[in-house]
Amino acid sequence: MLISFEGIDGSGKTTQIELLKNRLLDDGVKVQVFREPGGTEVSEQIRSILLNPQVEIDPVTEMLLFSSARSQLISSRVMPLLASNHVVILDRFYDSTIAYQGYGRECLPLEQIHQINHIASHAIAPDITFYLRVSREVSASRRANQLEDRMEKSGDVFYDKVIAGFDALAASESRIQTIDAGQSIDLIHQQIWQKISLSLSI
Repeated sequence: MLISFEGIDGSGKTTQIELLKNRLLDDGVKVQVFREPGGTEVSEQIRSILLNPQVEIDPVTEMLLFSSARSQLISSRVMPLLASNHVVILDRFYDSTIAYQGYGRECLPLEQIHQINHIASHAIAPDITFYLRVSREVSASRRANQLEDRMEKSGDVFYDKVIAGFDALAASESRIQTIDAGQSIDLIHQQIWQKISLSLSI
């Protein structure tokens, strides 16, 4: 089973992924977590470039770099794990490319980005995606004391477009479960667990 988590920075993805991973492990489920971009030596090197606030990157180049990191992760780690009956949890997947590069950067027509996503993911799609929806204002307040990476320095207008992109995807994709990320950590986890336990018959 492939599970992805989406949402802007500050939505609580990392916390919820850790809670879900630990609960699955407690139930004897084989589970592996990866972040995007990252998860392999090549993908982590690409990540360091993409998030470096000192580096200027053309929007199309940015999108292709994210896709390259994804292709390496999926081919070398995710596909073998899925084949051996692991549950794989991804902290971001190709929905982020649509939201950030498609809606936020407007770097290419969405149809072309969907095609690139299909190639970079090796035609792998999540079984379920949790979109932790949070306002830009709440996100900013949660990240107030953190250093901003290159993506986070993109500005309010950019992030408004990104949120609109995630909202549009959630409205069009039945696999995407939208969860109000302004709720308590425990309540969000229980909503996620309810969906996952049904899917895995736990």
